[in-house]
Amino acid sequence: LVLQTVLPALMLAGGDSVVSVEGGTHNSKAPPFAFLSQAFLPLIRKMGPQVSLELVRPGFYPAGGGRIEVSIQPATSLSPLSILEVGARQPLRAQALVSALPRGVGHREILTLRDHIDLEWSDTDIILIEQPRGPGNALHVFAPCETVTEVFTGFGERKKRAEEVAEEVAKEVLAYLEMDVPVGEHLADQLLLPMALAGGGRFRATPLSLHTTTNIEVIQTFLDVPFAVHPLKEEGGPVEVVVG
Repeated sequence: LVLQTVLPALMLAGGDSVVSVEGGTHNSKAPPFAFLSQAFLPLIRKMGPQVSLELVRPGFYPAGGGRIEVSIQPATSLSPLSILEVGARQPLRAQALVSALPRGVGHREILTLRDHIDLEWSDTDIILIEQPRGPGNALHVFAPCETVTEVFTGFGERKKRAEEVAEEVAKEVLAYLEMDVPVGEHLADQLLLPMALAGGGRFRATPLSLHTTTNIEVIQTFLDVPFAVHPLKEEGGPVEVVVG
């Protein structure tokens, strides 16, 4: 969240910059590293700025202790972005991160995922965090298509079974795939400000969250850029968001 606060200014600044952020790189109240690196920043690079992101060490809530380093080569202006078609989907991938916990936690999560979604063993990975700062667990599912890679994440919690974490992630993935649009709930929220700064853009997404609709209202308070949300099917279904 700290990175996303300074990024809009730095990607339009007068020179290059390097940012180091320390704290909780993996927690349920902020976009995790995998979402930023795989879903969000590839789209930002298509808009002009060249932003690279490195996970120096992960930090799980509540211990924290993580660190990311970001290099930003700004653009003079942002190019509008259009994300309308899914195109060909690639196989789903999954990754379980396990910090100061038994490897079996990640194994159980992957097993449960495979019970619910189409996932090959060869497309899964269990990563044991070296020199952990504290206990933690994150389960990622990557859903790549021609225009974007969506990332879905569940976090292990005290007294929450690994199977429950995986079932919640699988449910979110299946709901996204059923909508047959490229942009998911959280990415939709993150794209609004860059597109507003670009003066235009559009994308098709799953139903917008209250957080996203509130974000639209806030942005319009500060920037003279109109937003329109058009239902693609029935009420409560996928939508097309038009900026500018």
